[in-house]
Amino acid sequence: MNRYLLPILAALTLCACGDGSGSQVSPSADAQTAAAAPAAAGPARDPAPVQAAATPGEADLANGRRQFRRCQSCHTMTEGGRHTVGPNLYGVLARPAASAPGFSYSRALRDSGLNWDMDTLDAWIENPRLLVPGNRMSFVGLRDANDRRDVIAYIAAETGGHGGEDGHHGDEHHDRHGEED
Repeated sequence: MNRYLLPILAALTLCACGDGSGSQVSPSADAQTAAAAPAAAGPARDPAPVQAAATPGEADLANGRRQFRRCQSCHTMTEGGRHTVGPNLYGVLARPAASAPGFSYSRALRDSGLNWDMDTLDAWIENPRLLVPGNRMSFVGLRDANDRRDVIAYIAAETGGHGGEDGHHGDEHHDRHGEED
């Protein structure tokens, strides 16, 4: 029985991670077009949960911590923390995408022109492949808007809610060995 259960658990774990990257500020025109695409394919985005992430007391940090468990297999978020499968997320807010020194990002993310603000992070966490087609983050996305709000607020709270001006902090999930797509 364990012989069958172990591969299933491994597959489920891999499905929980994705194939991309993410952070905060304003997306480029191409990224805005990609972010608008989900609205055509599904219900319109409700901006209230994302706005609530920026408002203390609106987000559920305990839920954000639970949701971040999906991220911690690939990301760290301590100041000066190491990159793993994905970059360290300390200082990700308000930083340009693909800007953490020492981490190899996909060409798609490097060329995206994204900056990680609340709205861009929300779109990224919802569906990294739709926001930046061709990125390498293996995370399939977090569909619930309140869960995204909570995990963004948790990351902001745990990392001091500031961008890393010194360029020593990461912002995306990728192969750290520099292999291109």
